[in-house]
Amino acid sequence: MKKILLIAMSVCALFTACKIDEPDKDLHRVIFNPGNLKFLSTSLNTVKETSSALYGNQEALKSLQENHQPKPDSEFKLVTWKYHENPQYIGGTINGELISVETLKTDKNGNISYQLKTGSQTENNPTNKEERIKYIMSYNPVVRP
Repeated sequence: MKKILLIAMSVCALFTACKIDEPDKDLHRVIFNPGNLKFLSTSLNTVKETSSALYGNQEALKSLQENHQPKPDSEFKLVTWKYHENPQYIGGTINGELISVETLKTDKNGNISYQLKTGSQTENNPTNKEERIKYIMSYNPVVRP
């Protein structure tokens, strides 16, 4: 009888001592599909806790490699996410909520269009447009072997 009571108490203690913690259950991760654009560069803002990835076509890559001026028919997309601690690896981070997608396109005549999309809102002419274009064009592409 003592063994049965001891086993029952041990099982109860085992089930009540366990805590299932789901710290990331409120996070909504969005996977960005770059389509035919290739990854060009990345950046991390530790103050705002955001990470960004710059995607572009072949003309965009040439623009960044040569003179940091957009060439005709180039297309850039700067995607920014909020990052979070990775619960599986100590010290690691993972992408979280999608904050914005900035699109910079030039037509065959070299005319530049800029669009900022945050959530469901799209702005075609934000106040800091020229500053953001300069920032996107300041990226250096990653070196590929």
